[in-house]
Amino acid sequence: MASKYSVYTTTFATLCLLLLLLSFGNTEAQLSPSTFYNAKCPNALSTIRTVIRSAISRERRMAASLIRLHFHDCFVQGCDGSVLLDETSTIQSEKTSLANRNSARGFNVIEDAKRAVEKICPGVVSCADILAVAARDSSAAVGGPSWDVQLGRRDSTTASRSLADANLPSPFSDLPTLISKFSAKGLNAREMVALSGSHTLGQAQCFTFRQRIYRNGTDIDKGFASTRRRSCPQTGGDSNLAPLDLVTPNSFDNNYFRNLQQKKGLLISDQVLLSGGTTDSHVNGYASNPKSFSDDFAAAMIKMGAISPLTGRNGIIRKICSAVN
Repeated sequence: MASKYSVYTTTFATLCLLLLLLSFGNTEAQLSPSTFYNAKCPNALSTIRTVIRSAISRERRMAASLIRLHFHDCFVQGCDGSVLLDETSTIQSEKTSLANRNSARGFNVIEDAKRAVEKICPGVVSCADILAVAARDSSAAVGGPSWDVQLGRRDSTTASRSLADANLPSPFSDLPTLISKFSAKGLNAREMVALSGSHTLGQAQCFTFRQRIYRNGTDIDKGFASTRRRSCPQTGGDSNLAPLDLVTPNSFDNNYFRNLQQKKGLLISDQVLLSGGTTDSHVNGYASNPKSFSDDFAAAMIKMGAISPLTGRNGIIRKICSAVN
């Protein structure tokens, strides 16, 4: 029969082993510095950058699309490349969710970058990491900030249309809803406003802002509403486009926040950031201090890029981004 001492010793040893295993698990769950691929694929980041710059040089709007794609990936299952997966008999693609259907773009650019990287180091660089790097390179390509992308994400083997519908903010969201959705991902109100500043780039479809420009509210400049109605009729023309930033829609700057001060935010979810609520001070601060916005945007992108990644032995490295190996 074992002594009381030996039982205690065994129990203590087991506890130490469990704590050690947990500490290894926590380590694996963390992303690594931007040097992650230096040994296995030293030209990975420069190869991705070349593809991204080429795509944006062909179509300036692509910068906004790629930043948005990374955001839509991270808010669903974490930053795991799930947004890139096509529909199959076992996968309900996030591409067909309400927020992505007929609006998410740039999948072909990510696939181009993946193919280019696979040629120099097959099976090494994840699609999720390519998305994160592409967002950074897109920002830098149009005059926005750059930042050190943390790396080491692996790719999911699943996607979730239902989570995409539930987690991604709507262009019709009010301020409490926006704050709640970002908070659920560990992002505070200031970081939410900074990330919303990505709407200094890109365009939106008529159906996403029709309600705002026709409801004759006091929160919209009448001349701005009139101008937007020319290309967005009350019926039809759902896919007609308008710039999110009417001043410099293809350059990364702080004019988005100045537009909000003039009640010229295109989406309901834009203008609610400056509507007498808790985020007013952040909007006004970024409108007057472009460096503050640029710095906070970069920091928020790094934080967003670390939402629930698959690392270590979790996930896979997909051969192509749209399908599981």
